[in-house]
Amino acid sequence: MRKSLLFVWACMGLVCLVSACKTSVKSKEWKLVWVENFDQKNSFDESVWTKIPRGTSDWNNYMSYYDSCYAMQDGNLILRGIANHTQKNDTAPYLTGGVYTKGKKLFTGGRVEIRAKLQAAKGAWPAIWMKPDREVQWPKGGEIDIMEHLNHDNIAYQTIHTYYTHTLKKDQEPPHGSTLPIDRDGFNTYAVEILPDSLVFSVNGRTSFSYPRIEEHKDKGQYPFGEPFYLLIDMQIEGSWVGKADPKQLPVEMEIDWVKFYELEGAKR
Repeated sequence: MRKSLLFVWACMGLVCLVSACKTSVKSKEWKLVWVENFDQKNSFDESVWTKIPRGTSDWNNYMSYYDSCYAMQDGNLILRGIANHTQKNDTAPYLTGGVYTKGKKLFTGGRVEIRAKLQAAKGAWPAIWMKPDREVQWPKGGEIDIMEHLNHDNIAYQTIHTYYTHTLKKDQEPPHGSTLPIDRDGFNTYAVEILPDSLVFSVNGRTSFSYPRIEEHKDKGQYPFGEPFYLLIDMQIEGSWVGKADPKQLPVEMEIDWVKFYELEGAKR
């Protein structure tokens, strides 16, 4: 989840590979193998999800276990970003909620879909993304950003990061991200297909871009996506990319309806 310039994604729409742009996310025979509906009453399923601990990065430096950052409501998981007015022993100006499946529910290949509704606020940075389950220095293991949203934008960002794109600065050979419009006031479905030869991203069934595996660059960490990844869903406030928050626009929420995981028909498990 690193800062990317807006014009890069705009240019992406012009240089997108023809085969990727014509890809239909419904053209493959997918079999639904796992669903999380968040229909629990008091808390999410702790055999699958864990609250994300606080760290020192932009994306997790305000993470909190505080109950007010989490809720189960009408079959949805609610994750909040709030101004810290009550936790006197916590010096963080903001508190945010996030969950991940690290060490519990892993995804190797397949299609991951998430239906979510995002509130907007200055400095709000909700994200849905994936990291490799093994401990590896970023970005060597790869990162899959299924959705990132900034402030009051009407678009969502979808991006990949690897040693090849970030360290070797080959982020346009081929392009490593794109954007698509979203319904800012409603639910949207964000998805990625993790295939042996490519990653295919979409929003509401519309393909945003495809990132191919390039065989001659396999020794440069170009496509490290064949191993188990875990899923992260989190709200964050402020950061070098999203900018400063306006406390008057808080609290802000992201609402997760469901997560679905599919495998290709006939795929070996």
